[in-house]
Formats: sequence, C-alpha cells, structure tokens
Amino acid sequence: MRLGLALGYWGRGPSPDHVPLAQEAERLGYDSVWTAESWGSDAFTALTWIAARTSTIRLGTAVAQMAARSPTTTAMHALTLDHLSGGRMMLGLGLSGPQVVEGWYGRPFPKSPLTATREYVDVVRQVLRREGPVALDGRFHSHPYSGPDGTGIGKALKPITHPLRADLPVLLGAEGPKNVAQTIRIADGWLPLYWSPSRPDVYGEAVAELPEGFLVAPMARVQVCDDVSEGLLPVKAMLGFYIGGMGHAARNFHADLMARMGYEEEARRIQELFLSGRQQEAVLAVPDAFADEISLVGPRERIAERLELWRKGPVTDLLVLSPDRRTLRLLAELNS
Repeated sequence: MRLGLALGYWGRGPSPDHVPLAQEAERLGYDSVWTAESWGSDAFTALTWIAARTSTIRLGTAVAQMAARSPTTTAMHALTLDHLSGGRMMLGLGLSGPQVVEGWYGRPFPKSPLTATREYVDVVRQVLRREGPVALDGRFHSHPYSGPDGTGIGKALKPITHPLRADLPVLLGAEGPKNVAQTIRIADGWLPLYWSPSRPDVYGEAVAELPEGFLVAPMARVQVCDDVSEGLLPVKAMLGFYIGGMGHAARNFHADLMARMGYEEEARRIQELFLSGRQQEAVLAVPDAFADEISLVGPRERIAERLELWRKGPVTDLLVLSPDRRTLRLLAELNS
C-alpha cells in the first residue's frame, strides 16, 4: 500500500505549509500528493505550484469537479501539467452534488449522473489518446456542439499539443454502488469517501472483483495523539459539515452513505442540527465510532495495529490528511 499526502482545498486563504509538507512527503518516500476544490481555490493551480517545487512525487486532483470545466478543458489542464511535471499527473474527478453544481457553478445537475460521468470521461480519454478529432453525440456532452442554440458550424478538433501519455490515470470519486461499479468499468482508479476497512460491501459487489492494477485511494485523517476522543474532533468537524451542510436536506450523498454504513438515525440527526443553525451540536452528534473507523487516530501502537486492516483490503493508496510532520514520518515508518 502506497502513501499519498492529501492537502485538500484552501480555507480563507492559501496555506504557507502546503509546499513544505509536499516536499517533506517526497523526502519521506510518499508516492503522491493531492489537491482538491470546492467553491474557493481550484485544484490545478495549487498542484502546479507544488509540481514546480518537487521532482518525483506524483500529483493528483482529489477531486477536480466536473461541473467546473468542460471535459476538453479538464483534459487540457491534465495534459499540460503532465508535460510540465515529467509525467507525474493523475486526474481525479468528481461530479459533486446539486447544491454545489447549481448553486456555485450555475449549471443544472444532470438527471442521469452516471451517463454524464461516462460521457465526460469518454471525452477526456479521446483528448489524451489523440487518435482523431474529439467526436461524441452525447446527452450531456456533444462534440462538436449540436444543440438548438448553436451555429451548426462547429468543427471537430484534436489537441494541438501531443499529450505526454495517452494512459494518464483517470480516477473517479464515487459513493453509490452503481456509480462505483461504473467507475471500475471506465476509470483507472477510485477515490472512495468515508472508507472503512471493515465495510467494503457498503459500496457494492463490484468492489470484490477489481481489475488488476486498479487504484483504490481513500482519504483518511491520520493523527498521532494520546487522547483518541480529542484526536477525532477534526474528523467529526469534517463529517458534521459534509453530512449536515454539503447538500440539501432531501438530497445529500454524504448523509446517504453514512446511513448505508449503519448510522442512518445519526446521519439524519446531524442534518437536522446543522440545517437548523446548530453546527457545533451537529459536530458533537457525530458518533466517535463512525469517525474512528474511517480514520487512523491515537498512539503509535494503536495506529500500527489499525493500519494492518487497511493493508489487508483492496486499498492501493492511502491518502493521508494530516498537517503534522510527526504523523507523516510515523506513517512512513510503519508502512515501510
């Protein structure tokens, strides 16, 4: 199991520690570093900044949001950064949810998310292969554009720049069993959310039969500390925000996943508290047991023991969310 450093997206401003953390991870032998985006900083600019200050560590987006860019634009970002970094780029994509897609990007959330994702990946693959002009008569993505409000004179094109790698890895963030099954069919890897090494069945039967070389790269908060309950507070804060506020009360993919993992009553309670303005209560309502099973928190011996559970399953890359250099070093030692 390889280790990756997950930096996420910026808060109120850029973190001065992201580049030093990436350099430390590279020195420690971490395989990859990952940036993300929500409705603030973008994933590609921050990753390019890191690429210019590292030399061997692989570079991934976990995730770049599909609604933010057309698939050809996303492919341009990926092939450009792949060239500039000497072939270190991995493209992680996610569809997000209706609240973000419609509220932030001002675009309709697709009525058929699976079809929209499949078409998006198809176009990205066509750009990277550069076997001919990009052509797709899709429901959500058509190349050339053929909608009723177009001119009708669009021309099918292939990229001027020759991509460095036709097989640049494409990974997808997916939660529901159908979405996960499609991800395994059309992508090179999967970025699971809230991965629990004891509950792989939550994501569907397809997880039991993964193709050879397929990447499974969940993100997990890791922290070395004496007090487990205290160490779980950042995990609970994240869960409270995503389960309570990252989505509508009637349509929240994060809450639905928590419910499938056996915490349905707790998930609905977190939503209720968060959406009524009681955010701190929502965080405290996150069960320690749930936060614990999707993270690695506690003394060295506890982390070492629990890390074995992650190694035994299908995880190929553990993306470590931790701003603590001591923790990064310990995990490198335990995983060597």
